[in-house]
Amino acid sequence: MKRRNVARWCALVGLLAGLAAAAPAVSARADRLPVCGAPGPASGRPPTGPASASAPGACRVIALESAVRTRKAPGFTPSGYHHLGAGTSGEWGGVSGRYSVVDSSIRAGTYDFIASRFMVKRDLGKGNIAWLEAGWAETGWRSPGQPRIYTYNTNTKGWQFYDQYPIKAGDTVWLDLHTDTDGVWQAWLWWNDRWNLLTAPKLPIGESAMVEQYVEVHADGGKPGRIDVPPVKADNVQLRPADGGPQRFWRSDVSTLTGVSPGQQQRKGGYCLDWTTRYDTWSAGDCPD
Repeated sequence: MKRRNVARWCALVGLLAGLAAAAPAVSARADRLPVCGAPGPASGRPPTGPASASAPGACRVIALESAVRTRKAPGFTPSGYHHLGAGTSGEWGGVSGRYSVVDSSIRAGTYDFIASRFMVKRDLGKGNIAWLEAGWAETGWRSPGQPRIYTYNTNTKGWQFYDQYPIKAGDTVWLDLHTDTDGVWQAWLWWNDRWNLLTAPKLPIGESAMVEQYVEVHADGGKPGRIDVPPVKADNVQLRPADGGPQRFWRSDVSTLTGVSPGQQQRKGGYCLDWTTRYDTWSAGDCPD
């Protein structure tokens, strides 16, 4: 976790240098998908099937926003990264599920951020980790107070925001990260009752990876303060087996890493996680007073 945080910290460094364009790399199959066009309204129903290039109405996103290169993002909230969630100790072919969107107190003009996201990753050795993450985020360097759908991958080392999909506190977002047999890892968003392909980079991960589900809060160490985070809810979290079998709920029979001993509550920097069902339904945010 610490080495991955350093990589993202190095990525926050270029923020003041400007924006860097980052068109998503896609496999030949994904590249044949029609462009999503006008996004339409948010979906009012859950996905009707798994994310794939063959799903009814599937389309690929042409990013409207350049990727923002950033560096490591408070008195009251300890500075640095605070992770609440879980990761697998084994490898899987993908992950999907739903996050709620909340209104946090991210501060303008800071390197604060909150991200509710799924991640697939591989440790390449010698301090190098390759990963892809997707979810929603609110940041202090770009329109604080407005959550956005985003992706981040270690090929571009840039945050990619998708403003064509407007979200707000009280909404929920369905996401899917997976790979097919070609090892191209895809990030999908369920929107307007169809799967929208956000990005599909060819990462040095292979056809299976470690999986994470986290609410992640970063507090700018240079500007002490407090970041309030109402409980973010996650549910319907499912894993894709590496052998290509059907998706299954991430339950307690999956070997899972939480960073605490069994029976202990995750508490990081004034934030707490509560499991409803280990490990596919949970919430994380401010600890109760």
